[in-house]
Amino acid sequence: MDAIGVAVIGFGWMGRVHTQAYARVRHHYPDLPAPVLVTVADDVPGRAAGAATRYGFAASTTDWRELLDDHRIGAVSITAPNFLHREIGAAFAATGRHIWIEKPVGLNADDARALIGSGQICVGFNYRHAPAVQRARTILRDGGIGRATHARFAFLSDYASSPDGALTWRFQRARGGNGVLGDLGAHAIDLARHLLGEIDEVVAADTAIFIPRRPAPGGATTGHERGTGPLGPVENEDWFAALLRVGDARVTIEASRVATGEQNNYGFAIHGTNGVLSWDFRRMGELLLNGRTIFAGPGDGDFVAFQPGPGNAMSYDDLKVIEAALFFRSITSGVPHGATLPDAVRAAEVLGEIARHAAAKTPSRVRP
Repeated sequence: MDAIGVAVIGFGWMGRVHTQAYARVRHHYPDLPAPVLVTVADDVPGRAAGAATRYGFAASTTDWRELLDDHRIGAVSITAPNFLHREIGAAFAATGRHIWIEKPVGLNADDARALIGSGQICVGFNYRHAPAVQRARTILRDGGIGRATHARFAFLSDYASSPDGALTWRFQRARGGNGVLGDLGAHAIDLARHLLGEIDEVVAADTAIFIPRRPAPGGATTGHERGTGPLGPVENEDWFAALLRVGDARVTIEASRVATGEQNNYGFAIHGTNGVLSWDFRRMGELLLNGRTIFAGPGDGDFVAFQPGPGNAMSYDDLKVIEAALFFRSITSGVPHGATLPDAVRAAEVLGEIARHAAAKTPSRVRP
């Protein structure tokens, strides 16, 4: 297999990231087939045509359904909004196409399960692929901090902290699902599972909407533009926190899209009987082991495909190149690599339980 024809469906920011990752796959992984950019699809007028001109797709369309019978396409990136994941994903899964889809894969676990098909399905849980995170996984598996006792995973961002931010699909339950749970919480759950193992129990949870109304967008949006229209209700969660059990360990998860001043403050701290291990995405190539800095390097994940030695920085976009490579390796070997559909299903199941616990609202009041 010398080449694989690919299509990208949805060309907002993430569609661009996938496209750029395909362009770089052979730079870092020369043993893999060459991605051939066949078609890009987006229903916003002019967006797909502009992407085709800029990035070299052979064709563009405003209707993704036109691609279902295009036999030049062997693999599909689905980077459309969450509420479209199920319809698009299930349609391509039914054709046996290989799919690289962004998390959270629909609005709930049932949406994710609907994508089960005969092709390989890889999911955009990119943070697990950071070489330092892969090093952390090895340290934990080798007993480097003893038995894990308690841990914190936090994904704090301020991308929606302005009340003037447009009321896009992300803030509507029917189109954006459970808000920050599916957006950032899915990443936190995946990291916890990847590093510590399966989540056994949701002990307690809470959620909140801190900005209850936002202005409607003035037109098509590509990110987090200012709204200019009338105010409307925010229907899904701005923040959540949960207490989980993973074996004997207690794990807290927190995520926020309105944490003012927190710009991609993503990471974890894992305490064990013999030490503590922590990682901050903003210093992606570093781990702290008992307060000592360890730099990721050759031998840690896919580091060597990008840099020659420890201390050389990698980027977010590099993580998506790793994902693209794992996707193509899954296709060529017939064996799943990286995060796959069962990971998305399990993350959605845990997030659903967190939402149910939060909705139950059975706090114990502390009385004076």
